[in-house]
Amino acid sequence: MFSLKSAKRILKYEIIRAGLEVSAIPGIRALFPKAGGRGLIFTLHHVRPDAPPAFGPNAILSVTPQFLEEAINAALELNLTPVHLHDLPTLLSDPTDLRSFVAFTLDDGYRNNAQFAAPLFRKYKVPYTIFISPGLTQRTRSMWWETAEALIRLQDKFDFDFGQGTEIITAASVTQKYDAFDRLAAFVHANDEDAAVARIDAAAHQYGVDPLTIVDNLIMTTDELRQLVSDDAFAHMGAHTMTHVNLKRVDRARLESEIRQSISTLHGFTGVKPRSFSYPYGYKSATGDREADAVLSAGIPVAVTTQPGVLSSASLDTMGLLPRVSLNGLFQKKRYVKALVSGIPFKIAK
Repeated sequence: MFSLKSAKRILKYEIIRAGLEVSAIPGIRALFPKAGGRGLIFTLHHVRPDAPPAFGPNAILSVTPQFLEEAINAALELNLTPVHLHDLPTLLSDPTDLRSFVAFTLDDGYRNNAQFAAPLFRKYKVPYTIFISPGLTQRTRSMWWETAEALIRLQDKFDFDFGQGTEIITAASVTQKYDAFDRLAAFVHANDEDAAVARIDAAAHQYGVDPLTIVDNLIMTTDELRQLVSDDAFAHMGAHTMTHVNLKRVDRARLESEIRQSISTLHGFTGVKPRSFSYPYGYKSATGDREADAVLSAGIPVAVTTQPGVLSSASLDTMGLLPRVSLNGLFQKKRYVKALVSGIPFKIAK
């Protein structure tokens, strides 16, 4: 039996799927020839061939190499010019350049980006940017979303204190597991993030899950980052804060530190100064004008959110808050990529 939360999640994804199906109809796309603007920026996280599990709260963050290749081909077939994200300010400001662009970006620095995504980008000569949080690279920060998934997958019930005393969380069925994950996610987003992550880490340790081992298994090391930048002319590393924290919920001093230290630390890792920035989470409650001003003041010319939309001439006024379009693991079809490039889904959503 579905819970109310699970039913809402399913309904949400079905609505998205319906919008993509409608937008994928060639006749519909022909009715809105300018909806795609000047192109778009794609967001990815994991790129790996694994089949999605029955319980996969992070499945939206994982696409297959086959789908990534389809997405690259879709963009090329629609005459988008692949460019580095950090080149967009110059390209969009040139009134004589009427091309539409596509920039591929990948958040967090997963090892599978180098293993499965990088060869495809090289094959098609497509520039790409991987956004790095040094706390992950240096194994001093865990990824609470991966930790929570691992804990809940292994346990049918577990103890957790949400602030009102320890309670037993039942997670026997797939629906109960999703509900448990949603509660942990809400806990992180509603409380001090450092403390909430520490509490999830502690709970995981209690049941034999090591959060930093998860990071070590998934995230590239400093040497791996350096090697990728050295070997691959199409690769660039962008900054993604030190600890993958919601910047809108920290004070000014922490904001400045997260941005500037991530830039300087990543420069030290690779020998190349980052020229772009990605906000963790990236939705409206995680970034805004204060955060954009701080990034631009740190010498970064372009920063991206996770708020969907296409590029336009107006993007020049918001280079610190550019939209990105997720290549979502639940919607891995080439026609959906073409629907996204058309820009129509974002008009439908308004």
